[in-house]
Amino acid sequence: MNKVQIDIVSDVACPWCAIGYKRLERAMGELAGEFAFTIQWHPFQLNPDMPPEGEPILEHLMRKYGRSAEEMQAAQQQIIDTAHELGLNFRMAAQRRAHNTFDAHRLLGWARDRDHQTELKLALFDAYFGHGQDPGDPAVLRAAAEAAGLPGDEAEQVIAGDDYADEVRAEEAYYKQAGITGVPGFIINGRYLISGAQEPATLVSAFRQIADEATAPA
Repeated sequence: MNKVQIDIVSDVACPWCAIGYKRLERAMGELAGEFAFTIQWHPFQLNPDMPPEGEPILEHLMRKYGRSAEEMQAAQQQIIDTAHELGLNFRMAAQRRAHNTFDAHRLLGWARDRDHQTELKLALFDAYFGHGQDPGDPAVLRAAAEAAGLPGDEAEQVIAGDDYADEVRAEEAYYKQAGITGVPGFIINGRYLISGAQEPATLVSAFRQIADEATAPA
């Protein structure tokens, strides 16, 4: 059995991160019996300077990329269609707002220490893309924690304080210094970087190639 550690650098507000994980999930399913996977999520904020009220997603993307409303609507629809094909809930993705996700990343650090990090990440994707909720809203964060099987009262205490704040900032700085400028980024066994939401077949091939290199004679 090949053991594989996957460190995923991502943001809750990144649609390709949700799509990328779903594709990874399919690849891992295909490799069940050959590989044993361990996953850990790491923070990357797409909008660290976004004010609390956020901004309508279309306006935000038009301003960020300098493209027309029609171009951005078409790009977003392609993302939504891809997500739906994978079984993801992106029902409210077109109506969402761009938000700051710092507190969501703090809560994910807490969830990691309780072995429910992936469950919380998926609950946050669903809250944001499926229901158009603000991933920085304490009530949304508490509900996501409870949906992930975590105690809501403890989650609320984390959100109300500044636990994991220094850790989130340090991790973000580390991965930016390592050269990650966009997400998702999948770091395999601390050595190999797979950028973007790659297709399951591409991931299966990459994992097998990495395993072959690890067992090849020096």
